[in-house]
Amino acid sequence: MKKISIGSWAYSIGPYEECPVEWETVLRTLKDMNFDGVEVGGFSIHPSPENAPNKEDRDKLVAQAKEIGIGFSGFVPNLWGEKLINTDDNSGYIKAFTEGAQFAADLGIAGVRVDCVQPPTIHDEIDYDTAKNRLVKTWTECCKIAADKGCYVTWEFEPGFAFNKPSDIFRILDEVKEDNFGVEFDTCHAEMVAGKGARQHGEKETLPSGCLELAQKLKGKINHIHLIDSDGTLHHDETSSHPPFGDGYLNFDEIVPALLDAGCPHDWWTIDLCFWEDAWKVTERCKTSIDELNKKFCS
Repeated sequence: MKKISIGSWAYSIGPYEECPVEWETVLRTLKDMNFDGVEVGGFSIHPSPENAPNKEDRDKLVAQAKEIGIGFSGFVPNLWGEKLINTDDNSGYIKAFTEGAQFAADLGIAGVRVDCVQPPTIHDEIDYDTAKNRLVKTWTECCKIAADKGCYVTWEFEPGFAFNKPSDIFRILDEVKEDNFGVEFDTCHAEMVAGKGARQHGEKETLPSGCLELAQKLKGKINHIHLIDSDGTLHHDETSSHPPFGDGYLNFDEIVPALLDAGCPHDWWTIDLCFWEDAWKVTERCKTSIDELNKKFCS
């Protein structure tokens, strides 16, 4: 059976930015819903290198989670304020990533998420090869930093950021040659990228079977998994909508077996309700849905 977590950012950014759900409330409520863990989003009042700056602070977070009986499935550092593709100087990004990787290691978290930071419109300003080379160089360095701390790096591709075509994903995976690098396969992002070609620069590039086919083509390259539905729309014309299971059209009876066949080096499945208006209210329903998939395909 897979261990089930959910991303804490659903309760701290977007609709919850002005009224984030307090961290201990998140942990205890998820435990009451029989979650195995939480994926830590380093935003707002939730744990981050900024609000837990020293080892003592971080040891308290670990002890708190242990007392409640809940684990950590991954960490999302707040890198959105950094420059990545639009500069030759990656020192600021590397510094922020290093702090995030150390934070993850101190909490016993193996996976550190990254994304391309800049929107797909950056391709209008910077030629493709220059942008790609900057990305590859920076993430290669990040992978080495993470490896030294016992962590892996997982890239969450999505329509809201650059390099969001299937061929982009394959190309960058080929060029970042570190063993601890892979993709975070988020089912709604995969559908919007491979099924809809949402926000792609220039000519659209899709796959006939969308999310399902992309999962099949990424066999051996996936090192983190987010499961959530897709209704084929974007949130505020920026990134994928993350509707609860059953509010979209994804066929998880096909997708889950494909992901199991593709492989993943750990046993976490993470629900992602990013930017969903009523994320707190629908969390338990999503847990029931993912439990059914877990029992059906993994028991």
